[in-house]
Amino acid sequence: MNLSPLWLSAKTAAIATIIVFITGVFLARFIARNSFRGKSILEAIFMLPLVLPPTVVGFGLLYLFGKNGFIGQFLLKFFDFQVVFTWYAVIIAAVVVSFPLMYQSAAAAFQKYDPNVENAALTMGASKWKVFWTISFPLAWPGLLAGLVLAFARALGEFGATLMIAGYIPNVTDTIPLAIYFAVESGNMEKATFWVIIIVLLGFSTMLWLNWWSRRNMMKYNDHR
Repeated sequence: MNLSPLWLSAKTAAIATIIVFITGVFLARFIARNSFRGKSILEAIFMLPLVLPPTVVGFGLLYLFGKNGFIGQFLLKFFDFQVVFTWYAVIIAAVVVSFPLMYQSAAAAFQKYDPNVENAALTMGASKWKVFWTISFPLAWPGLLAGLVLAFARALGEFGATLMIAGYIPNVTDTIPLAIYFAVESGNMEKATFWVIIIVLLGFSTMLWLNWWSRRNMMKYNDHR
């Protein structure tokens, strides 16, 4: 059994999670602490991939990164590089579909505690960067971790957008969901069953750990009250 889909899915999900964690945390922190015109529209755009069909998201990415797309033309002209039907397309699809979960969790986490705690530290001379790392980030960490785990699980199971922009290329873009789909298409039910079991176990383990960690964190919080 070729295990490349497992390695590719794990690697893609890990890289995508790192990207959405960094961008999601800082964007959520900025938007949560600032008011400006168009804020609601911007947040709606961030959350759009969560409600759109994956094929629509994939079509949008194909439109942007294809040879005739704005970004695709730029990359092809200045870097002689094409994103579509490459492993990078798999990462882009995973980032786009998992970002809303990370952003939503991070935004809720930063809005959960009193911002006066940060303001007090700022008035005492602490820099904004120091306040973020010593106050904001630790207070929001439970929610950030939940978003990180959910984003990883979503990236791991991405199918529709990946198929649209990356296609199915063995050992290049064949993630577990794609391997399942094409195994069924070719009538190889044994292979499909194997990958279904693998991804179900991965998803179940991820959510089980998140639930355990959440209960454990809540028990510690109640003990300290």
